[in-house]
Amino acid sequence: MRRRTTSAFSMAAAALLLAACGGGTEKKSDEIAGANKGQSSASSSTSPADDHVKRPNMPFPGDYKSVADWKAPTDSQQAAALKDALNFSLAIRHGVIEQDANDPAYLFYAAPLGSAKEYAKDQIQKHIDGGWTLTGTERWSRPEVRVSTDDKRAAVSFCHDQSKLYGKEVKTKKVLRTKESDKDYSVFELVMERAPEENLWRAKSIEVKGEATQCKDVSQQD
Repeated sequence: MRRRTTSAFSMAAAALLLAACGGGTEKKSDEIAGANKGQSSASSSTSPADDHVKRPNMPFPGDYKSVADWKAPTDSQQAAALKDALNFSLAIRHGVIEQDANDPAYLFYAAPLGSAKEYAKDQIQKHIDGGWTLTGTERWSRPEVRVSTDDKRAAVSFCHDQSKLYGKEVKTKKVLRTKESDKDYSVFELVMERAPEENLWRAKSIEVKGEATQCKDVSQQD
Protein backbone atom coordinates (compact mmCIF):
# COMPACT_ATOMS: atom_id res chain seq x y z
CA MET A 1 0.00 0.00 0.00
CA ARG A 2 1.43 3.36 -0.96
CA ARG A 3 1.93 6.04 1.65
CA ARG A 4 2.03 3.54 4.44
CA THR A 5 4.33 2.40 7.16
CA THR A 6 6.45 -0.65 6.36
CA SER A 7 7.05 -1.55 9.99
CA ALA A 8 5.76 -4.88 11.24
CA PHE A 9 5.61 -6.95 14.37
CA SER A 10 8.05 -9.76 15.20
CA MET A 11 7.39 -13.13 13.61
CA ALA A 12 9.39 -15.35 15.95
CA ALA A 13 6.30 -17.52 16.37
CA ALA A 14 6.02 -17.95 12.61
CA ALA A 15 9.65 -18.99 12.31
CA LEU A 16 9.18 -21.61 15.00
CA LEU A 17 6.02 -22.89 13.35
CA LEU A 18 7.63 -23.13 9.93
CA ALA A 19 10.55 -25.05 11.38
CA ALA A 20 8.60 -27.50 13.50
CA CYS A 21 5.02 -27.88 12.37
CA GLY A 22 3.61 -30.79 10.48
CA GLY A 23 1.60 -30.85 7.30
CA GLY A 24 2.76 -30.04 3.79
CA THR A 25 3.78 -26.86 2.06
CA GLU A 26 1.94 -25.67 -1.00
CA LYS A 27 4.36 -23.99 -3.43
CA LYS A 28 2.56 -22.73 -6.48
CA SER A 29 5.15 -20.36 -7.96
CA ASP A 30 5.99 -22.68 -10.86
CA GLU A 31 2.33 -22.97 -11.78
CA ILE A 32 1.54 -19.29 -11.62
CA ALA A 33 4.62 -17.78 -13.24
CA GLY A 34 3.42 -15.94 -16.32
CA ALA A 35 -0.06 -17.36 -15.89
CA ASN A 36 -3.42 -15.74 -15.37
CA LYS A 37 -5.06 -18.17 -13.00
CA GLY A 38 -7.36 -17.87 -10.02
CA GLN A 39 -8.05 -14.17 -10.46
CA SER A 40 -10.93 -12.66 -8.57
CA SER A 41 -12.09 -9.30 -7.38
CA ALA A 42 -11.49 -8.51 -3.75
CA SER A 43 -15.19 -8.52 -2.99
CA SER A 44 -15.89 -11.92 -4.54
CA SER A 45 -12.90 -13.58 -2.90
CA THR A 46 -14.30 -12.84 0.53
CA SER A 47 -17.63 -14.59 0.01
CA PRO A 48 -16.78 -18.27 -0.55
CA ALA A 49 -19.58 -20.71 -1.15
CA ASP A 50 -17.78 -23.71 0.30
CA ASP A 51 -18.42 -22.99 3.98
CA HIS A 52 -21.18 -21.71 6.23
CA VAL A 53 -19.26 -19.03 8.11
CA LYS A 54 -21.09 -15.70 8.21
CA ARG A 55 -18.31 -13.47 6.91
CA PRO A 56 -18.31 -9.68 6.78
CA ASN A 57 -19.21 -8.07 3.50
CA MET A 58 -16.25 -6.21 1.97
CA PRO A 59 -17.40 -4.24 -1.08
CA PHE A 60 -14.68 -2.29 -2.88
CA PRO A 61 -14.95 0.64 -5.30
CA GLY A 62 -14.44 0.09 -9.01
CA ASP A 63 -11.05 1.78 -9.07
CA TYR A 64 -9.54 -0.82 -6.73
CA LYS A 65 -8.76 -4.39 -7.70
CA SER A 66 -7.08 -7.30 -5.92
CA VAL A 67 -5.81 -10.32 -7.87
CA ALA A 68 -4.72 -13.61 -6.30
CA ASP A 69 -2.50 -15.46 -8.77
CA TRP A 70 -2.72 -18.93 -7.33
CA LYS A 71 -4.67 -22.14 -7.08
CA ALA A 72 -6.04 -23.15 -3.69
CA PRO A 73 -4.07 -25.93 -1.94
CA THR A 74 -5.63 -29.36 -2.20
CA ASP A 75 -5.42 -29.82 1.58
CA SER A 76 -8.59 -28.32 3.08
CA GLN A 77 -6.91 -26.85 6.18
CA GLN A 78 -4.14 -25.26 4.14
CA ALA A 79 -6.69 -23.86 1.71
CA ALA A 80 -8.79 -22.38 4.52
CA ALA A 81 -5.77 -20.82 6.26
CA LEU A 82 -4.51 -19.28 3.01
CA LYS A 83 -7.95 -17.95 2.11
CA ASP A 84 -8.37 -16.18 5.42
CA ALA A 85 -4.80 -14.87 5.49
CA LEU A 86 -5.65 -13.09 2.26
CA ASN A 87 -9.03 -12.04 3.65
CA PHE A 88 -7.29 -10.43 6.62
CA SER A 89 -4.96 -8.54 4.28
CA LEU A 90 -7.92 -7.37 2.20
CA ALA A 91 -9.79 -6.36 5.34
CA ILE A 92 -7.01 -3.86 6.06
CA ARG A 93 -7.53 -2.39 2.59
CA HIS A 94 -11.26 -2.27 3.22
CA GLY A 95 -10.67 -0.31 6.43
CA VAL A 96 -8.42 2.14 4.57
CA ILE A 97 -10.95 2.70 1.80
CA GLU A 98 -13.79 3.03 4.31
CA GLN A 99 -11.57 5.30 6.44
CA ASP A 100 -12.59 3.33 9.53
CA ALA A 101 -9.93 2.32 12.06
CA ASN A 102 -12.50 0.07 13.74
CA ASP A 103 -13.77 -1.56 10.56
CA PRO A 104 -15.63 -4.79 11.40
CA ALA A 105 -13.90 -6.72 8.60
CA TYR A 106 -10.38 -6.71 10.03
CA LEU A 107 -11.75 -7.20 13.54
CA PHE A 108 -13.48 -10.36 12.28
CA TYR A 109 -10.35 -11.79 10.63
CA ALA A 110 -7.96 -10.89 13.47
CA ALA A 111 -7.47 -13.21 16.44
CA PRO A 112 -8.62 -11.69 19.76
CA LEU A 113 -5.11 -12.06 21.18
CA GLY A 114 -2.02 -11.28 19.18
CA SER A 115 -0.41 -8.41 17.30
CA ALA A 116 -2.31 -8.68 13.99
CA LYS A 117 -5.28 -6.66 15.21
CA GLU A 118 -3.06 -3.80 16.39
CA TYR A 119 -1.08 -3.91 13.15
CA ALA A 120 -4.24 -3.60 11.05
CA LYS A 121 -5.60 -0.71 13.09
CA ASP A 122 -2.27 1.11 12.91
CA GLN A 123 -2.10 0.75 9.12
CA ILE A 124 -5.64 2.04 8.67
CA GLN A 125 -5.20 4.92 11.13
CA LYS A 126 -2.05 6.13 9.37
CA HIS A 127 -3.96 6.38 6.11
CA ILE A 128 -6.82 8.21 7.82
CA ASP A 129 -4.43 10.65 9.47
CA GLY A 130 -2.72 11.27 6.12
CA GLY A 131 -5.99 11.69 4.27
CA TRP A 132 -5.22 8.83 1.85
CA THR A 133 -7.23 6.02 0.38
CA LEU A 134 -6.24 3.43 -2.27
CA THR A 135 -6.67 3.04 -6.01
CA GLY A 136 -5.27 0.69 -8.64
CA THR A 137 -4.44 -3.02 -8.72
CA GLU A 138 -2.41 -5.18 -6.35
CA ARG A 139 -1.40 -8.79 -6.90
CA TRP A 140 -0.68 -11.70 -4.59
CA SER A 141 1.34 -14.76 -5.58
CA ARG A 142 3.64 -17.61 -4.47
CA PRO A 143 1.70 -18.82 -1.43
CA GLU A 144 3.27 -21.20 1.06
CA VAL A 145 1.32 -22.79 3.89
CA ARG A 146 2.28 -25.01 6.80
CA VAL A 147 -0.28 -26.27 9.31
CA SER A 148 0.68 -27.48 12.78
CA THR A 149 0.20 -31.14 13.61
CA ASP A 150 -2.78 -30.32 15.84
CA ASP A 151 -4.41 -28.24 13.07
CA LYS A 152 -4.68 -25.24 15.38
CA ARG A 153 -2.12 -22.91 13.80
CA ALA A 154 -0.74 -22.24 10.36
CA ALA A 155 2.14 -20.23 8.96
CA VAL A 156 1.19 -18.54 5.70
CA SER A 157 3.31 -16.44 3.38
CA PHE A 158 2.80 -14.93 -0.05
CA CYS A 159 4.29 -12.33 -2.37
CA HIS A 160 2.72 -8.93 -2.79
CA ASP A 161 3.04 -6.67 -5.84
CA GLN A 162 1.79 -3.12 -5.37
CA SER A 163 3.54 -1.59 -8.38
CA LYS A 164 0.12 -0.66 -9.80
CA LEU A 165 -1.45 0.31 -6.47
CA TYR A 166 -1.42 3.99 -5.51
CA GLY A 167 -2.45 6.28 -2.72
CA LYS A 168 -5.25 8.74 -3.44
CA GLU A 169 -6.09 11.89 -1.52
CA VAL A 170 -9.54 11.53 -0.01
CA LYS A 171 -10.48 15.19 -0.34
CA THR A 172 -9.03 16.09 -3.74
CA LYS A 173 -9.18 12.61 -5.35
CA LYS A 174 -5.64 13.21 -6.60
CA VAL A 175 -3.81 9.96 -7.35
CA LEU A 176 -0.32 9.88 -5.85
CA ARG A 177 1.51 8.02 -8.60
CA THR A 178 5.10 6.94 -8.09
CA LYS A 179 7.61 5.14 -10.29
CA GLU A 180 7.98 1.40 -9.86
CA SER A 181 10.79 0.37 -7.51
CA ASP A 182 11.92 -2.56 -5.37
CA LYS A 183 9.80 -1.09 -2.57
CA ASP A 184 6.69 -2.16 -4.49
CA TYR A 185 7.40 -5.83 -3.75
CA SER A 186 7.07 -7.50 -0.37
CA VAL A 187 6.44 -10.80 1.35
CA PHE A 188 3.56 -11.12 3.81
CA GLU A 189 4.12 -13.65 6.61
CA LEU A 190 1.22 -14.45 8.91
CA VAL A 191 0.54 -16.83 11.77
CA MET A 192 -3.08 -17.94 11.49
CA GLU A 193 -5.09 -19.37 14.37
CA ARG A 194 -7.94 -21.77 13.77
CA ALA A 195 -11.28 -20.46 15.03
CA PRO A 196 -14.01 -22.61 16.59
CA GLU A 197 -16.09 -22.16 13.43
CA GLU A 198 -15.35 -24.70 10.71
CA ASN A 199 -13.15 -23.42 7.86
CA LEU A 200 -12.41 -20.12 9.62
CA TRP A 201 -8.89 -18.98 10.48
CA ARG A 202 -7.89 -15.68 12.07
CA ALA A 203 -4.61 -13.77 11.89
CA LYS A 204 -2.62 -13.80 15.10
CA SER A 205 0.51 -11.99 13.89
CA ILE A 206 1.84 -10.52 10.66
CA GLU A 207 5.12 -9.29 9.28
CA VAL A 208 5.62 -7.53 5.97
CA LYS A 209 9.14 -7.84 4.57
CA GLY A 210 9.84 -5.09 2.07
CA GLU A 211 11.96 -4.90 -1.07
CA ALA A 212 11.32 -8.58 -1.81
CA THR A 213 12.84 -8.58 -5.29
CA GLN A 214 12.31 -12.34 -5.58
CA CYS A 215 8.62 -11.51 -6.08
CA LYS A 216 9.19 -9.41 -9.20
CA ASP A 217 9.59 -12.28 -11.65
CA VAL A 218 6.02 -13.47 -11.11
CA SER A 219 4.36 -10.06 -11.25
CA GLN A 220 2.00 -9.33 -14.11
CA GLN A 221 0.97 -6.16 -15.83
CA ASP A 222 -2.57 -5.03 -16.64
